[in-house]
Amino acid sequence: MELSNLRPADGSKHNDNFRRGRGHGSGNGKTAGKGHKGQKARSGAPRIGFEGGQMPLYRRLPKRGFKNRNTKEIVGINISMLERFENGATVDVEALISAGVVKDTRDGVKILGNGELTKKLDVKANAFSAAAKEKIEALGGTAEVI
Repeated sequence: MELSNLRPADGSKHNDNFRRGRGHGSGNGKTAGKGHKGQKARSGAPRIGFEGGQMPLYRRLPKRGFKNRNTKEIVGINISMLERFENGATVDVEALISAGVVKDTRDGVKILGNGELTKKLDVKANAFSAAAKEKIEALGGTAEVI
């Protein structure tokens, strides 16, 4: 068995236009899959999370912090990590990944100024700190924002 062969058992799923409550012969007649009586069997059943007037769980638990939906996950690389490239090389995001400096660049790479650089490099990244840009250009290299 492989993941590509998996599928629901025959008869276990209905499509969206399945007609419930259309007689015994339909396989889902009479109570239409709602069981017998009770609040959830009737029309106007309460919403998901309703606990019969008790303070619901999602309101009892404390709320902490704020999760910004528009945040960017930028990977920071110190300038000392660029020392592994040869003199005069062009360093871009693909080169950083192939050299094993970064594993995954979600929203970009920022070059930070911690450490020393002794080689002239043409660096192309999403962002640079002021110190990193200064150190790269002091050796005759270029710091290009992509």
